[in-house]
Amino acid sequence: MSKDLISRYYAAFNAGNAAGMLECVTEDVEHRVNEGGIRRGRAKFAEFCSHMGVSYREELRDIVVFCTDDGSRGAAEFTVHGTYLQTDPGLPEARGQTYILPAGAFFDIRGGKIARITTFYNLNDWIAQVS
Repeated sequence: MSKDLISRYYAAFNAGNAAGMLECVTEDVEHRVNEGGIRRGRAKFAEFCSHMGVSYREELRDIVVFCTDDGSRGAAEFTVHGTYLQTDPGLPEARGQTYILPAGAFFDIRGGKIARITTFYNLNDWIAQVS
């Protein structure tokens, strides 16, 4: 069940379907971003998804999902294939640069929904690719 949930979440991501992603998370979801703060709640996560859809176009490939036997925790490893569309404050200027970046995420699952997403990637690698 948890593998299916995480796979559904990433299928929505790849389809650019923020509403589908939001359906997969709890109302009080905790989103921890690589080298960033913690967003708490579905509304904050929706803001993040909206921002990402404007600044980046990304497709996740080679997704492998792992889950604990009890389904309470999961992880995914994947490769991000992206295009940097609009400059994010504090980051290099966007000029349509493309990038390929290994990444991963960890999940807590509660009540059949994702309650925590922690994403990791090498920010220095991304900056080098888009600079």
